[in-house]
Amino acid sequence: MNSYFQTPPVVKNLIIINALVYMATALIQPAHNAIMEYCALWLGAPLFHSYQFVTYMFVHANFEHIFFNMFALWMFGRTLEYELGSKRFLTYYMVCGIGAALIQYFTALAFGELPMSLVGASGAVMGLLLAFGVMHPNAVIMLLIPPIPMKAKWFVIIYGVIELFLGWRGVGNVAHFAHVGGMLWGFLLLHWWKQRGIIRF
Repeated sequence: MNSYFQTPPVVKNLIIINALVYMATALIQPAHNAIMEYCALWLGAPLFHSYQFVTYMFVHANFEHIFFNMFALWMFGRTLEYELGSKRFLTYYMVCGIGAALIQYFTALAFGELPMSLVGASGAVMGLLLAFGVMHPNAVIMLLIPPIPMKAKWFVIIYGVIELFLGWRGVGNVAHFAHVGGMLWGFLLLHWWKQRGIIRF
């Protein structure tokens, strides 16, 4: 098999778990109701439980939501898992996902937008995008829309600024501050590891 298409264990298992949860929510109505009630992150709502800061990352709203998240996880996560090692990669992924939800919670609290629900791996995936841009700043990413090449460092900066702007303006039914939060926590963790000589870039 071409090594380009090989997938390391953590990325593979994350994709499998997300896919199984999505199929359960999409195909089985009782499972859909239970998963949304207990596993989505219900911020400022009676259904809230602290464990939901983890489980919400494995719940997705629709096919497009999970497809683009898992595609990005596969595209960027493989390289990062090989470079960081599986345990450190999983730690990074979970920190970004949990951190993203915390940032979304505090911004929603500040703007009076509670209660709200949160689902999806987007915050964790945005952390992966940030890590790829930091560790491979001059790697070229081919955008889908528009189909133009761009260096990873510029893509990360532009994407982060857009998400911050959209979050500030309250555009759409998307947790933009969670996306920014995933990138922020990812940057802080990478910097902490670098300062201690755990990783180099």
